[in-house]
Amino acid sequence: MPAKMWAFGPSMGGKKIPDRVKFSTEQRIRRYAEEHFAGRYTRLEIRFRGQFCYIDAYTEPGALDEGWPPADWPESREQYLERMRNTPTHLCRLTYCGDDRWGFAFFSYANNQYELSIFPSGDFFGAPEEAFHVSAEMYLRNP
Repeated sequence: MPAKMWAFGPSMGGKKIPDRVKFSTEQRIRRYAEEHFAGRYTRLEIRFRGQFCYIDAYTEPGALDEGWPPADWPESREQYLERMRNTPTHLCRLTYCGDDRWGFAFFSYANNQYELSIFPSGDFFGAPEEAFHVSAEMYLRNP
């Protein structure tokens, strides 16, 4: 039987993110989002856990048709809008691989999990801003 081997990849392994990297990464993502996607979200939530950085966006719900919700709906129009305002859109998960190398995974709503993705360059590793850009283009509608 062959010996087990550890393999490194953009969706497995990774390194615990140092505090200084967390701070600078969050600032970079927020700056990029404000410069390129202002108006497409109301707020961003960027959180870190172990080797991962999760990016979620909150948006203003779209216009509702007159007469919505129906009379038998379990919540009022205002309750529905407030719930939608407080429901995040999961954009992506980054995996820290050291030296500003990050792996990237989209959140798949079809599978309700993060799926390994590649950067526009065709590489499995890239900058946090690139991952945010691709995810925001996919999930955040134009105002």
